[in-house]
Amino acid sequence: MPTALDSQRLTDALTLAASAIGVSDPNPRVGCVIGHADGRVLGTGATQAAGQAHAEVMALRAAQAAGHDVRGATAWVTLEPCAHHGRTPPCCDALIAAGIARVVVAAADPYPEVDGRGIARLRAAGVEVELACGPAAEAARELNLGFFSRVVRGRPWVRMKIAASLDGRTALANGVSRWITGAAARADGHAWRRRAGAVLTGIGTALHDDPRLDVREVATALQPLRVVVDSRLRLPPTARLLHPPDRGVIVVGAVDAAARRAALAAAGAEVLLLPDAAGRVDLGALLTLLAQRGVNELHVEAGAALNAALLAGDWVDELLVYLAPKLVGPGLPLAALAPRTDLDALPPWRWIETAAVGDDLRLRLRPPGRADF
Repeated sequence: MPTALDSQRLTDALTLAASAIGVSDPNPRVGCVIGHADGRVLGTGATQAAGQAHAEVMALRAAQAAGHDVRGATAWVTLEPCAHHGRTPPCCDALIAAGIARVVVAAADPYPEVDGRGIARLRAAGVEVELACGPAAEAARELNLGFFSRVVRGRPWVRMKIAASLDGRTALANGVSRWITGAAARADGHAWRRRAGAVLTGIGTALHDDPRLDVREVATALQPLRVVVDSRLRLPPTARLLHPPDRGVIVVGAVDAAARRAALAAAGAEVLLLPDAAGRVDLGALLTLLAQRGVNELHVEAGAALNAALLAGDWVDELLVYLAPKLVGPGLPLAALAPRTDLDALPPWRWIETAAVGDDLRLRLRPPGRADF
């Protein structure tokens, strides 16, 4: 049965796991603490960049560097230790070889090559394993909701970010949008952008705002992939998002235009054609493709048309809305939604969080049960 110390150490491990945001993708964010029941901590670690050491190995290395003997110790880890050879050896084997006597796991890993096998291998080797429940398990899962989504649903967790006035306008009628929200909200938005494996926008936003879509306001070790929904390949090769800092740019079209495709490719973009039956970009196919490429969280910063298309297709898992204390009047809406005639038939959303960020208000909402997978 998990103890009070287990809860505290898992909380410590979760803090370590959070430090892997912007570092570990596409691998999950994992933290590990190794210590004894008397409260001594021997080593700590967090998952490093893909292909490098996982949290358990980092904690074992830290303990070794400090001259600690970990035999008979407990390892508190936020996600089930891996049991397969990927780009690194199995972490459960490293814990067994080090003589760890007990492992407390916050959440099981749904990845098919792990999914209980890590816990089973530890127990088969005589290691006591406790699987936590309650707040630690929920926090570990929340931290890796994109990873869980990609593994279980085959698509990223889609978070749509919107900055708007109190009356739901993202820009003035003349298109001016800088800046509706304040500096604190913009920096906070970059922190959420840092979580994402990819940032998605539409050609309207790309042409009007010429955004970079990189992470600048907060420190990060890894820039997100940038993706533009551009049915007719209108993005100019001079667009700022085609230039470094760079993890790559994908321009997704629906209608081929050989000359424009060649120009974008020469500018460094990967050009894909994913048409649907109506001649627009197939958003479902795009999400599947991004998951196949290891994108856990997809951060959407788009205009009214693409926002509406994503919402109409029920592809949006979470709304991240920054409301400024301003009334704009006539202007651009946050989504060009189709008219509704029945209030009772409106898709429901549930509040996840409300928080003041500078002078603005951050709202997070999800459809009911959306994270239950």
